[in-house]
Amino acid sequence: MKKEKKALVAAVVANSQGEIFELDGYAAVGMAGFSQTPISANQTIQIPYGSEFMMLPDRHPRVYNILRGEIETLYENPYTPGEPVFPVAVFNSPGYVITHTSAYEENKNAGPLPLFSYAAAGWYRDRMVTAAICIDKEKRQDLRLMKLEKIQKGIEKMRIKMPHNRLRAHLENCALVYGCPAGKNFFLGRFEAPLPTSKQCNSNCLGCISLQTDDQIPCSQTRITFTPTADEIAQVALAHIHRVKHAVVSFGQGCEGDPLFSAHVILPAIHKIRTETMEGTINMNTNASKPEILEELFTSGLDSIRVSINSTRKPCYDAYFRPRGYQFSHVTKSILLAGKYKKHVAINYLNCPGFTDSPEETTALMAFLEKYPVNMIQWRNLNFDPLRYFQIMSKSAPHTRPIGMKNLIKKVHKSFPKIKFGYFNPPKEKFQHFIA
Repeated sequence: MKKEKKALVAAVVANSQGEIFELDGYAAVGMAGFSQTPISANQTIQIPYGSEFMMLPDRHPRVYNILRGEIETLYENPYTPGEPVFPVAVFNSPGYVITHTSAYEENKNAGPLPLFSYAAAGWYRDRMVTAAICIDKEKRQDLRLMKLEKIQKGIEKMRIKMPHNRLRAHLENCALVYGCPAGKNFFLGRFEAPLPTSKQCNSNCLGCISLQTDDQIPCSQTRITFTPTADEIAQVALAHIHRVKHAVVSFGQGCEGDPLFSAHVILPAIHKIRTETMEGTINMNTNASKPEILEELFTSGLDSIRVSINSTRKPCYDAYFRPRGYQFSHVTKSILLAGKYKKHVAINYLNCPGFTDSPEETTALMAFLEKYPVNMIQWRNLNFDPLRYFQIMSKSAPHTRPIGMKNLIKKVHKSFPKIKFGYFNPPKEKFQHFIA
């Protein structure tokens, strides 16, 4: 009996004016590392609300010619000779994991893409679709629930409440200028509030959004230029905790370095918070490079950590984070300490199709989860040029044909059913405590 053919998604491209249109006779192609394949409808979802379309300059779309039955590169519109066409990608809303990136061929002198993730896109049954799966349905960063007028009212209230607080003023800039969802949520009195503190970092991440050593890659936002006092930190944190049920306050944001470099103000800030209330969850997003400092924070009242990693293989971790003065072993020691103190550990797992779902990465991740006390994996798309990332990782360690992001997630869930999957930092009321 013949297998039923899977319905393919139509290819979409953009013209020089950024107008997106469907190409009859061509199917969308997804990229996973160096692997490219036509995208079928069952591999896609409708574009999530709040996602953004992107035209990729200095690149040519890779598409599947249905008549010929082969993948090819388009250097011009096949129906309008001489008209250039460009690849289209989707920067999906938070909570969605990319399974394939947009497939393209670079021009010889193409520069790196800006710091976004680039999901494959296509057209199917009168709607735009993307190669992604939903990993977290929480509406914490749903833009429909973040009305500007309400944010501005919240800003006015906080200005009255803490007129001289520099951290409050910094968060205003994050919310209004950079559109930071965490900053917006603070002024809206919802979910998780950010507590940026650090000007320094001992990682030199390829995809750092606040400080770039590569002058070809623009930063997404500026880094905080001051270290708030313990009083300023505690004032912002307590304002959030007192008005939000199951509130989370988090050190370690996109607009700073690593918060472990500000432990001298974070430690007394935590003390001030916990002297006044035991409500709320105090979290830290960190590279976990300083276990001795984290141990002090654990004993002072830090409830949880989210540790950023792109790989559990040291060569690949080093190639992305480019650590200065610490080793991957310091990171794993910090995770073990968190388990010792019964703290919640989430992994901020930066994934990119073709690399993350390679058999070698999969095997390494499974071994890592067997050994270390991880309570949650936050599956997050890596915001970096996917082709360049794969080239860098290929030089760091071997990896073979990917098993697929969806298969990877299913495999990890089957082997470790107690580990929670998601995107956002949970409040302590939702912690799942166990020792792996």
